Amino acid sequence: MAISLRRRGPSKFEQAADGSMTLIEHVRELRNRLFWASLGIVAGLIVGFVVSMQVFDLLSVPYCNLESSWILNGKGERVCSFLTLGATDQLVLRLKIALWVGLIVGAPVWLYQLWAFIAPGLHRHERKWAYVFVAIAAPLFGGGALLAYFVIGHSLAFIMQSGVIGSTTQLEVTSYIGFVTNMILIFGVAFEFPLVLLMLNFTGVVSAKRLLSWWRIVVFLSFVFAAIATPDPGPFGMTLLAACMSLLYFISVGVATLNDRRKGRGKEMYAGLDDDETSPLEEEHTPVAVSDRIDGPAPVQSPAPVARPLPLDSRFDDMT
Repeated sequence: MAISLRRRGPSKFEQAADGSMTLIEHVRELRNRLFWASLGIVAGLIVGFVVSMQVFDLLSVPYCNLESSWILNGKGERVCSFLTLGATDQLVLRLKIALWVGLIVGAPVWLYQLWAFIAPGLHRHERKWAYVFVAIAAPLFGGGALLAYFVIGHSLAFIMQSGVIGSTTQLEVTSYIGFVTNMILIFGVAFEFPLVLLMLNFTGVVSAKRLLSWWRIVVFLSFVFAAIATPDPGPFGMTLLAACMSLLYFISVGVATLNDRRKGRGKEMYAGLDDDETSPLEEEHTPVAVSDRIDGPAPVQSPAPVARPLPLDSRFDDMT
């Protein structure tokens, strides 16, 4: 029994990488990638809608830790209660939570589709470093989200007790969930700051020595960013976020220093010189010898005589 092996053609990735894919094929691939990414988000949205009540209970823990959040219901049971202003607020809030959970659950699908579309345009070493930075970015964002959840529990009581009423009160549910999600998002994005510095260092834009020289500016801007970006007006969350950003900055400088030593940066010819200092040039004394003899110019020959043109009636152009 003869078995014929049929050779398959180049894959979509290979066609996009070597530039053989046409513009129409790129558009079709983008359409397919967006379709599968949308399916991943829709599947995650369904899962998020199912678990939205559990996620809401998790986000409500800092609020429910306050004594004023508990009231007696019609059955005489103590329950953690929120204020609701609109008739559709609860349903809209559940859909928002489901969307956030859907984006997180479907992240492996739509991130893969995004990466599969842009990866053919990168070199092999660029794809390798992209894998490394993505692997670091996810834990950093998770660490920022956990820190924000911890900060909310301490800041909420301070914010409510420092108001004009002087005691904690019940909160409106959509405003509270918006406050919590904004804190988690801002802390998670702020924790990605050292990745930007490491990308600048690994690409050779700035050295570790230059990054370290910016430490005063970075610390000051960290506190300014924390004061402006965080919705928490209390000093606890702002100070903790700025301190964590400063700590991550010094850690990234340490990693950049190791990278510079590995690549041998700082040992260049002009590394130890200031901007206003002249470079040490070695003087070479070369004796001047007698130059070779230069011959005289050759005479120019006289031009050849030009033949007399024929009369007009004996010449024809290319149209006649």
